[in-house]
Amino acid sequence: MDFLKTLKLQQKNLGVSTGSSWLKSKGELIESYSPVDGKLIGSVVSCDKNAYEKAVQTSLNAFKDWRLWPAPKRGEVVRQIGEELRKYKTPLGKLVSYEMGKSLQEGLGEVQEMIDICDFAVGLSRQLHGLTMHSERPAHRMYEQYHPLGAVGIISAFNFPVAVWSWNTMLAWICGDVCIWKPSEKTPLCGIACQQIIQHVFKNNNVPEGVSCLVSGGREVGEWMSNDTRIPLVSATGSTRMGKAVAAAVGQRLGRSLLELGGNNAIIISKEADLNIAITAATFGAVGTAGQRCTTTRRLIIHEKIYNSFKEKLINAYKQLKIGNPLNEKNHVGPLIDKDAVNAYLNAIEQCKSEGGKFIVEGGVLKGKGYESGCYVKPCIAEAKNTFAIVQHETFAPILYIMKYKTIEEAIELQNGVPQGLSSSIISNNLKEAERFLSHAGSDCGIANVNIGTSGAEIGGAFGGEKETGGGRESGSDAWKIYMRRQTNTINYSDKLPLAQGIKFDL
Repeated sequence: MDFLKTLKLQQKNLGVSTGSSWLKSKGELIESYSPVDGKLIGSVVSCDKNAYEKAVQTSLNAFKDWRLWPAPKRGEVVRQIGEELRKYKTPLGKLVSYEMGKSLQEGLGEVQEMIDICDFAVGLSRQLHGLTMHSERPAHRMYEQYHPLGAVGIISAFNFPVAVWSWNTMLAWICGDVCIWKPSEKTPLCGIACQQIIQHVFKNNNVPEGVSCLVSGGREVGEWMSNDTRIPLVSATGSTRMGKAVAAAVGQRLGRSLLELGGNNAIIISKEADLNIAITAATFGAVGTAGQRCTTTRRLIIHEKIYNSFKEKLINAYKQLKIGNPLNEKNHVGPLIDKDAVNAYLNAIEQCKSEGGKFIVEGGVLKGKGYESGCYVKPCIAEAKNTFAIVQHETFAPILYIMKYKTIEEAIELQNGVPQGLSSSIISNNLKEAERFLSHAGSDCGIANVNIGTSGAEIGGAFGGEKETGGGRESGSDAWKIYMRRQTNTINYSDKLPLAQGIKFDL
């Protein structure tokens, strides 16, 4: 594979780095098999406790220096990282596609997200504003400012093996923080590649060793980070189960956690919808990344007057899907990440049937030439009720549940009637319906869209959700504030010491 050579990936890679240095470790060997063809891509030596300690201590030492760099100077480093990512967009996009299984266009799109967040962060490096407030005391000035927080721990998931890391690091770096990243053990080579891409940018700019640390490994490494009082913020992306464990560990020590967890996203399709938009939004939302996005469309809530006609359009759209090697740009759907994901997919189908669901597009595992990995499955559609236990659960696979509604109030109630609260959408040309959906009485999700699907969030907006999605916000808007500590300052430039609230204290 030419892209493996371009990214300087070896058959066996060290998995712990403090920047330019790779640390020896006695950790377990993580073997990365591609879900595309089942072949071994390479292996990574995971982090042991000694290597972890060295990485953390190096990062803490680097923070003392890095926090004093002017923010625009840190932004210049991030700008150069963006340029480097532009050079490596194609090979890194191919690696994402091959190691994770998403289509090549989605792999390239993920690297583009990295480039975009670099651009965003560069501009932000000159806009880390606080506020000035009027003091109630004469000859006093009061304002607030933001300081670097410290070491940021990042635990990322396999489905976006590079983009989510960049959302955190680029903002954290311009804020003056150092980062310690544990990539998913299912996509470890993507982590190695990112560290190697940024290495010479850091070297050319004399960035302190330890500003970017990589600690490859499994659940144990994530637990070390979550319980480490030296890491004030842990940003974790993954399942709700994992997020609850991280939140409990970090909360126990009164640290901060930024959680991006499961989604159970719905599109409401109005009787006044543009059905061409609706069919594209629903189909891509449900089958993109083989249903392995936290923003994947898992439920369609369709008005009863167009239910049958839209159902037929959906069935016809699914007939046109091409499933196969994601590096072939003609294919729409690649494989699931591994056999465990395939089993979860099959179990969900059986549970849906046992609860009374009716499949109008049948699922199944594909076999034969081109499907040797055993990870390719058929996107499927079931008529189901929102109250089914399986519908309430997020299955990371291309299973779409559809249901009817009569009124917009009922549709919104169905949309909100799940434990998760990440992304939501309504397809409607009715202004009143759209505004109702976006109102206080509308969607309870962190993301609410009109006339687009549930997936494809842009980096300019804050990304995240409510309820069991965790409440975190990453990427755009003012998400940078979580990576900093806020300080209120009051300055007395008078010759007296007046007290607040008019309190008198005479000596």
